[in-house]
Amino acid sequence: MKKLPTKPSAIALSRFTISDNNSPFIVAELSGNHNNSLADALELVDQAAAAGANGFKLQTYTADTMTIKCSERDFLVKGTGKEWDERTLYDLYKEASTPWEWHQPIYERCKQKGMIPFSTPFDETAVDFLETLNNEIYKIASFELTDIRLLKKVAGTKKPMIVSTGMANESEVEKAVATIRNEGNHNFVLLKCTSAYPAKYEDANLQTIPYFREKYGCHVGLSDHTLGLACPVIATAFGACVIEKHLKLEGQEGVDSHFSITPKEFKSMVEAINQGHASIGNIQTSLSDGEKASRNYRRSIYATKDIKIGEIFTSENIRVIRPGFGLAPEHYESVIGKRCKCNIKRGTALSLSHIETIN
Repeated sequence: MKKLPTKPSAIALSRFTISDNNSPFIVAELSGNHNNSLADALELVDQAAAAGANGFKLQTYTADTMTIKCSERDFLVKGTGKEWDERTLYDLYKEASTPWEWHQPIYERCKQKGMIPFSTPFDETAVDFLETLNNEIYKIASFELTDIRLLKKVAGTKKPMIVSTGMANESEVEKAVATIRNEGNHNFVLLKCTSAYPAKYEDANLQTIPYFREKYGCHVGLSDHTLGLACPVIATAFGACVIEKHLKLEGQEGVDSHFSITPKEFKSMVEAINQGHASIGNIQTSLSDGEKASRNYRRSIYATKDIKIGEIFTSENIRVIRPGFGLAPEHYESVIGKRCKCNIKRGTALSLSHIETIN
């Protein structure tokens, strides 16, 4: 594979720029947490904006574009240990889908609240529909990473793309990246994602973020399905430039609620991410502004008794103590045994002008 630059170009959006210099682009994921209520969906928009989200993401599909209505074993959900088990895929997607006629009012509400609305299309008809809404960014779900036709369709819009990599092996990620770039689209972000609902911390493997960045020369972020807030903050320290988290209303139960967080938790996450990003800073080899005043409270050499002219400096009349306005502690041994050039009072910061000679 051709060596790619490890510092990707900034991705300019209408209300945000994804770059190394900015805090992560924080996305609230609606998923099925609207519970088939447009009012709840709009309330989640409001709550996401109040919590500090930069983007608000929908999913664009219907049960018929996802699967067929069939109750054969292949079409039953199995092994999740959740309320999804034994339901047909068709029924689950029918309940969880966001009606296409809701997209316009949700998009408008997002823009009113200062967020960027966008969506995950699950087939080519969804892309065509989203283009009528001037959809600004496209998300590729982990489950669709290997759908090359969909990748080509989305990449061909030349819009920025956010691509989840859950469940993918290395060759699948490589093929997806190559497909996107071959369509002439270089404005994409890979998301480290663990496709378990909820995901365990020990399965997060956040070191993959800098690995992807170096290997593919693109921005990398995190789609997080853990129940806590630690992974988004740690991912930020690893260089994540996009953080996506599912949002639900307080006390809400639904198809996706068991791995989603409340607005209060989301706000705490946003604050922690922004604080974490601010703390990364740069490589520091000199004093920060905040440290300069603190230097005054280092130790230095002070007279601990009144000392007369000609008197010898000893451990009885000088000490290394705080504050730091006197000679540095490294001079202490050189000062001991020298004579005082003038009368000085107890509590005086020692300087070279007080000492007859000093090596």
